Amino acid sequence: MTPMSERRLAQFKANRRGYYSLWIFLVLFVLSLFAEFLANNKPILVNHSGELWMPVLFSYTELDLGGELNIEADYTDPYIMELIRDSGGWAIWPLIPYTYNAADLYLEEAAPAPPSTVHWLGTDDTGKDTLARLIYGFRLSVIFGITLTILSSIIGITVGAVQGYFGGLVDLFGQRLVEIWAGLPILLILIILASIVQPNVFWLLGILVLFSWMPLVGVVRAEVLRARNFEYVRAARALGVSNQSILMGHVLPNAMVATLTYVPFILSGAVTTLTALDFLGFGLPADSPSLGELLAQGKANLHAPWLGLTGFVTLGVMLTLLIFIGEAVRDALDPRKTMVTQLS
Repeated sequence: MTPMSERRLAQFKANRRGYYSLWIFLVLFVLSLFAEFLANNKPILVNHSGELWMPVLFSYTELDLGGELNIEADYTDPYIMELIRDSGGWAIWPLIPYTYNAADLYLEEAAPAPPSTVHWLGTDDTGKDTLARLIYGFRLSVIFGITLTILSSIIGITVGAVQGYFGGLVDLFGQRLVEIWAGLPILLILIILASIVQPNVFWLLGILVLFSWMPLVGVVRAEVLRARNFEYVRAARALGVSNQSILMGHVLPNAMVATLTYVPFILSGAVTTLTALDFLGFGLPADSPSLGELLAQGKANLHAPWLGLTGFVTLGVMLTLLIFIGEAVRDALDPRKTMVTQLS
């Protein structure tokens, strides 16, 4: 690690709020990656007739358990659990024995049911466990936001670097294209497309990528315009180094310092966009675990405040952590604060 990187890392750690926010966010995200082992209506491990099975990873039929039908076993059915017990076996269940897309068929109260010892955060109006949908929805939102941020950053950095480095007609044409593209009504386009095709994760991701790369163009363009006039860039041109090598090896590394400060905020914007579209009904399919769908459930069921509060608190905590992380990254890449750390 170079001395400059060490100073930036020390400056990032000096921002305690952002540093601890990063660890909290990483812990929550890593836990959500194992959502199937935390919230599932299938056991993690089953001992049947002396054999160990993992229904959470593999599918087994009732015939495999000694039943009568050649269909996938429903472990919430008392008959299936009786077959396991009769074989002298046992089952280890996840902490939350419900999944995001299966209703509790043995719910004792009318849905949406309030929080209880069985459903810690209650259920929605279809009888699905709120906490299970929350865990899966958090994972989906973060993965969707990270993917959208990466793809948007690649396009935005590429367009901004080409405009800033070559200038002239390329810059003029690129700026007009960005201005026209930014003026398109994205929400109206999504509404029209949603009425034509059934939206899914990849369809929605592709549409949002087409419109989410523009905020980075101006930042990268300005940094490249500044960096292309440095003495070492002129020297590289005089030595006959190709434009691609100059861009990738000299100009972009300097421009990325300012660009990286925007990445956490782009990620929070991507999560907010997905949540808003799901809330309005133009996002993911209805059975998908989504924070926006949870907020819509709260809006439609005002007599069940746990639905709206759960979605609001989760979204608020997630965005707060991302904002704090973004502030810490900004401080770490700020040359003025890095210089003060070096002098002290």
